Amino acid sequence: MEEKLSSVAKTLTPSPIQELSLLAQRCNAVNLAEGFPDFPAPSHIKSAAVSAINSDFNQYRHVQGVCDHVAMIMKHMHGLDVDPLTDIAICCGQSEAFAATVFAIIDKGDEVILFDPSYETYEACIKLAGGIPVYVPLDPPYWTLDADKLMKSVTNRTKAIVLNSPHNPTGKVFTEDELETIAGACHTRDCLAITDEVYEHITYDKEKHISLASLPAMQKRTIITSSLSKSYSVTGWRVGWAIGPACIVSAIRNIHIKITDSAPAPFQEAALTALRSPLEYFEWLRRDYESRRDYTIKLLAGVGFQVQFKPQGSFFLFVELPENCVLSDVAFVEELIKQAEVVAVPGCGFFHRNLYVDQLSPADYSYQERYIRFAFCKSDATLAAAAQKIGELVDSSSGLLKLFNFDRKATDI
Repeated sequence: MEEKLSSVAKTLTPSPIQELSLLAQRCNAVNLAEGFPDFPAPSHIKSAAVSAINSDFNQYRHVQGVCDHVAMIMKHMHGLDVDPLTDIAICCGQSEAFAATVFAIIDKGDEVILFDPSYETYEACIKLAGGIPVYVPLDPPYWTLDADKLMKSVTNRTKAIVLNSPHNPTGKVFTEDELETIAGACHTRDCLAITDEVYEHITYDKEKHISLASLPAMQKRTIITSSLSKSYSVTGWRVGWAIGPACIVSAIRNIHIKITDSAPAPFQEAALTALRSPLEYFEWLRRDYESRRDYTIKLLAGVGFQVQFKPQGSFFLFVELPENCVLSDVAFVEELIKQAEVVAVPGCGFFHRNLYVDQLSPADYSYQERYIRFAFCKSDATLAAAAQKIGELVDSSSGLLKLFNFDRKATDI
């Protein structure tokens, strides 16, 4: 029956990440791969959800108060005037908000710029809409945006530029200069921007998240997508939103209604409590994640990973294997699962060199098989367990992970 599949469905094959996740489950490994907290959400937010269920907010529902609070937050954080009645659509998480945005604006053959490495959902949504993803590589180790590479990639077929900041998988927060470069490209080519700002409250070392929409004349060109998931440790609640010009948001809302009808009703009610959180909550959130970041950096750097870039936001570490490591990222993660019972994500799943405008030799992008993503949005117990298991594989003479000099081929004979 495979011939009955759509052409796009045939391209959505399992990734190495999915295959390694299955291996991790079989090994009962410590999970530093998936980007969700394994510690409890704030108790007052959970209580609000329970109360909503007990109050029978269990049917299709649109909670306008969520839009009202999001509009107030956008005004406070970014100085943006957003009409909560026309400029915000509530969706089933940021993922659906992003997908509905793409379906609302992308026609067959439209090109969409993404920055590489990139979260894989973006490409899938663009292809499902008939669009063509075009990747602009960020330059390691600090993942800087080269303005010339961006402008070379933007053409008269470009419909939108996708920006994720703070960034998954690297933890980069795009600088004001880089945002101005992106805004300039949007103005020059008369294209839109779609932003993923789910880590907006999770930044470190006094870095501040700046929304692209807050730059001059960019609010009318930008659709912001975000959600409760990361800031309130409720990734399974699936309450998110899209913010943009009224005509585009109207289309997003119509698509959302046709596909899912409404976000989960009791969790929309609980969102009202979450969105009323005092500023002190976000300060605590940043400090808490910053300590987890620093703990994980110390652990990984201490056993030989190259941690050249300290994450400025999000809750991921994107670290490089040492030069003398003979394993690729996928092979290394596979052995890490088997021998240490710890799972991370191989970086190659975030890179898309075959879709770059400049088709350079494989050697130019050899680094793309050298990065590993670790999630540090985990409990103290989980991080300690990972440290213990990784520590058991450290060579006492060198202090480095034995896997760095591990030749898997020898074990396959």
